[in-house]
Amino acid sequence: MATPSGPEDRERKTSTWRVIGIDPGTVVTGWGIIEARENVLTHLGHGTIATAGAHGQGDRLSLVYRGIQEVIDFYRPHGLSLERVFFARNAQSALKLGQARGVALLAAAHNGIDVHEYAASEIKLALVGYGQATKEQVQKMVVSLLKLSEKMACDASDALAAAICHLHRQRFQSLILRNEPDWQSAGRRRRWSAAAVKKLTGRM
Repeated sequence: MATPSGPEDRERKTSTWRVIGIDPGTVVTGWGIIEARENVLTHLGHGTIATAGAHGQGDRLSLVYRGIQEVIDFYRPHGLSLERVFFARNAQSALKLGQARGVALLAAAHNGIDVHEYAASEIKLALVGYGQATKEQVQKMVVSLLKLSEKMACDASDALAAAICHLHRQRFQSLILRNEPDWQSAGRRRRWSAAAVKKLTGRM
């Protein structure tokens, strides 16, 4: 089941935005919760969902689903972020990964949570500034950005990285929208000016 690590905080505020990052896997699934308030990212918790003791793929997927559901119930995130599906060379591994991703998507759908997917290179670029960064580099940046001191599993750090990527992207898009010119208003002003010119020159 889920093994949380972090301060307990179940309060949901309109001025904040919580995201759960998921690193899906049928053996170990990583999760991480981050809250953004203005320009500050706060680590609320992270952990892993281990399924080594399960018998069969169905039991593993059931454990993953229940573990994710427990985390969602506890932290009440507004969005879920995970790595976009890729085409692996090993078809069997790709199939199992797809099933684990499907369980995460199902949990999000059942809780009315928006899902955001990013390519691995996008996540690495958002964290490290380099799309081909190693897992170790991503993990070090996660620890640095969130000011963490404890050692964590790569599955959990990858999940936190997915959450950070989305919050960074969301922040960037909000800045663009906030500074976007009002083209419709500008167009109306231009049309009014053209009409005024015609009227003044006697062509209306």
